[in-house]
Amino acid sequence: MMRKVSLIVLSAAAGAALTLFVTQPRSVLMGSSARAATSDTYRQLNLFGDVFERVRTDYVEKPDDSKLVESAISGMLTGLDPHSSYMDAKSFRDMQVQTRGEFGGLGIEVTMEDGLVKVVSPIDDTPASKAGILANDIITNLDDEAVQGLTLNQAVDKMRGPIGTKIKLKIIRKGQDNPIDVTLVRDNIRVRSVRSRTESDDIAYIRITTFNEQTTEGLKKSVSDLQSQIGDKLKGYIIDLRNNPGGLLEEAVTVSDAFLDRGEIVSTRGRNAEETQRRSAHPGDLAKGKPVIILVNGGSASASEIVAGALQDHKRATLIGTRSFGKGSVQTIIPLGSGNGALRLTTARYYTPSGRSIQAKGIVPDIEVLQDVPDELKSRTDTKGEASLRGHLRNGNDEKTGSQSYVPPDAKNDKALKMAEDLLRGVKINASSPPASNKAAIEKPANKAAN
Repeated sequence: MMRKVSLIVLSAAAGAALTLFVTQPRSVLMGSSARAATSDTYRQLNLFGDVFERVRTDYVEKPDDSKLVESAISGMLTGLDPHSSYMDAKSFRDMQVQTRGEFGGLGIEVTMEDGLVKVVSPIDDTPASKAGILANDIITNLDDEAVQGLTLNQAVDKMRGPIGTKIKLKIIRKGQDNPIDVTLVRDNIRVRSVRSRTESDDIAYIRITTFNEQTTEGLKKSVSDLQSQIGDKLKGYIIDLRNNPGGLLEEAVTVSDAFLDRGEIVSTRGRNAEETQRRSAHPGDLAKGKPVIILVNGGSASASEIVAGALQDHKRATLIGTRSFGKGSVQTIIPLGSGNGALRLTTARYYTPSGRSIQAKGIVPDIEVLQDVPDELKSRTDTKGEASLRGHLRNGNDEKTGSQSYVPPDAKNDKALKMAEDLLRGVKINASSPPASNKAAIEKPANKAAN
């Protein structure tokens, strides 16, 4: 029987997944050593059973059996590495929503302030924007239930729901004497993982915040819109991946493919040689040969590093900023059946086209640019990276940790962005600057041993 699982690249902090592939069951030849190992395993399982039964009968209060089992599974997985874990049914559903980038809701970006939900901004053309919800509005009640006392996630869960259903919000707005009651009808909301703008009328700036199912589509739309706005004056593209924690492997591949005509994008290698997979680019360059610069920093992880590594190895882009996070592993999502959640299991490492593993090392930019950090933030602007995580997959003796992740809120103070603009306009010249077209893909080494 064939088993469907989901292949993804997770962010350093939280993950996402639903790119399905099919795996064949492995055949097993049972030798004497295997039988001995199996026997030892059964002894350990008997030990677990003894402990489980003793806790059930002798613990000071009657425990919940299902919670005991979940905790045992969770402990087993988190003991493997920082990115393997057990997700209960709710966590699994939340992860699916996150990676789809699409859900039934209101279209409001929110944060928590003083125990109340504050609107960061309404998303264009959604129930919230159509109803006149404004940035800085404070939501105090949801369907007559006070928000005070709820966590941000709990409040967001209440605002989401089936498309076509109603919810009433009580809002406090600066300048209004009385609270405002607004009834909204939930609609299909798409999370914007790609935002774009023009820089001084001749450079296309594209910010990718995560890699969900909407990312490649959003990238293509942004490129098309920017090409129409800028026209023949277009000098090149700045792709901002700073503090992007990652997401779907498939989206990282298709985003990379958008700027490459040919060549390998990434390879994934598991414990067994037959599990090695290679992903390659297809003809067609979305940027039409224009130079590409990628901004990275200590918060650029996982899928972001796949894109940065592929375009750097193929000399299709110049990387500017600080060393990336260094998460070079792939997680597989294994559903456990209705109501039982799923396993998030590290099953492979990934390698850039030249065969390098960035696990616990990160990607070093072609041009390092350190930002000027305000004194009050200096102790909080460095990301320790994968190599600092307890139980991380080891990668030789030259692991790297600690990299700046601060991005100035005002673009005029952003030194990395300024450097990128100067390179594209020819104000500054660097040997790592991308060529005018992607004519020559790198030559792959003849032998690449799986690690």
